[in-house]
Amino acid sequence: MRLNRLKQLWREGKPAIGGFLSIPHTLSAEMMAHTGLDWLCIDMQHGCIDYSDAVPMLAAISTTAVTPIVRVPWNEPSMIMKALDAGAYGVIVPMVSNRAEAERAVAACRYPPRGIRSNGPNRAALYGGADYQKHADNEMLCIVMIETAEGIEKMEEIVSTPGVDAVYIGPTDLALALGLPPVMDNDDPKHVATVNKVLETCRRHKVVAAMHTMSSKYTQRYIDQGFQMVMLTADRIAMSNFVKAEVGKLTGWTPLVPTEAPRRNG
Repeated sequence: MRLNRLKQLWREGKPAIGGFLSIPHTLSAEMMAHTGLDWLCIDMQHGCIDYSDAVPMLAAISTTAVTPIVRVPWNEPSMIMKALDAGAYGVIVPMVSNRAEAERAVAACRYPPRGIRSNGPNRAALYGGADYQKHADNEMLCIVMIETAEGIEKMEEIVSTPGVDAVYIGPTDLALALGLPPVMDNDDPKHVATVNKVLETCRRHKVVAAMHTMSSKYTQRYIDQGFQMVMLTADRIAMSNFVKAEVGKLTGWTPLVPTEAPRRNG
């Protein structure tokens, strides 16, 4: 079976840097897969992507050695199973708030007797190999997100749940849970303290700590801090930021304000 490269990196004590895909297209997915990132996450929670988009995007990522992950819309077993059957080598499950919810996510990622995953890896066996079913439980990543007030309170029980491979921090939802504005790269002391607590709890339970960022500055900061899974950028953000930066370098021309379309008077 194809090994999960992220697990290999983590065993070697190395970080895995990745990106998010929110544009529902194979070309943008394949282009992002050729940028040197370790992993890509197809975002079915907040991206404009449904299952019929995700399957060919997973195939496009398969042209490279990048590890494909899917963030499912919710902690719903059938969607988790479908994402894995389509060839995702892990799922990110949002809004996990207690041990029971963490156990629910883990069970959907594992075949019996370890879990409740139904057998039917239609595309996954093509990607993973003929012996997929035999080894899948050891290679699939179950990554849960701590980003709610209850999740913060019950952090210990979530992180210590058997089968949880990593805990992923969503900075803006975490900020909202703390009563703060939803800022992505966040330096508020309360936010920083909570992030540090997640990292310390993960270290204590030998679970990978993962972080969502939007800049190389913060990505590097979290790598240096000890996070072993960090998101550098998303496809739509990378495209938008690059073009805006290039537009800003031009002189002798006034950039269009997209919301100010010309209108006929009268």
